[in-house]
Amino acid sequence: MTAEPLEYHRSFLKENCRPDGRELSEFRSTTLNIGSISTADGSALVKLGNTTIICGIKAELTNPTVDAPGKGYIVPNVDLPPLCSSRFRPGPPGEQAQAASQFIADIIESSEVIKKEDLCIGRGKLCWVLYCDIMCLDYDGNILDACVVALLAALKTTQLPEVTINKETSAPEVNFEKKHKLNIHRHPVSVSFCIFDDSILIVDPTAEEESLSTARLTVVMDEEDQLCSLHKPGGTPLSGEKLQECIKRATARKGEIHKLIEKVIKSMKTAQ
Repeated sequence: MTAEPLEYHRSFLKENCRPDGRELSEFRSTTLNIGSISTADGSALVKLGNTTIICGIKAELTNPTVDAPGKGYIVPNVDLPPLCSSRFRPGPPGEQAQAASQFIADIIESSEVIKKEDLCIGRGKLCWVLYCDIMCLDYDGNILDACVVALLAALKTTQLPEVTINKETSAPEVNFEKKHKLNIHRHPVSVSFCIFDDSILIVDPTAEEESLSTARLTVVMDEEDQLCSLHKPGGTPLSGEKLQECIKRATARKGEIHKLIEKVIKSMKTAQ
């Protein structure tokens, strides 16, 4: 690599392209596999260029909380282990992993991807908790977008057994013969950008592009073109015009991702 990475990148940006040959508004190729973890209730593996994310969903029965007796809950956790990049150390989750987990939790909340009422089995008595474990296997920038695709695809493949509460004993009875899919209420898609030299906007940054940028921004849209979230952790300010550009790009991207997920789920059904 060159001694002056920023100058090296600038020489490409001047020509409206990037060192990996992409245009400024171009994503890396995105691939998706579903059902990769046989022990999970739903799972998906996403590759965005070299960035690789796997999501496994495990459903457990539990008691609803006192303040939300008619709701189940969803607990996301993003893990960035040392195996995915030398930048991460063993031990408790670092700042970036915690921020990513919070970002995913906020999207689940703001987009209402699943209505938590749907996870309740007996009001005040029994509900499902969905543990969504998201792990990065290879880190090359833009984990947030890959995490959201992996989560959405894993939720769409999750099947839960039918559960009833025995009237006499009040004990839950689980019927594994009868399974049903989750009701996916909204389909959020996240699109991340980096800003170079306070003015040049690039989409789907690599790890190196992230480290050289002056600001980052993530836009989350659902299929109804609703803005679910706008995440901008510090950095230089962004003009309204640039923000509109980001929202426009996100609108186009969400259609591509929905098509990809549907296509993969359809091909899985055909294969079964």
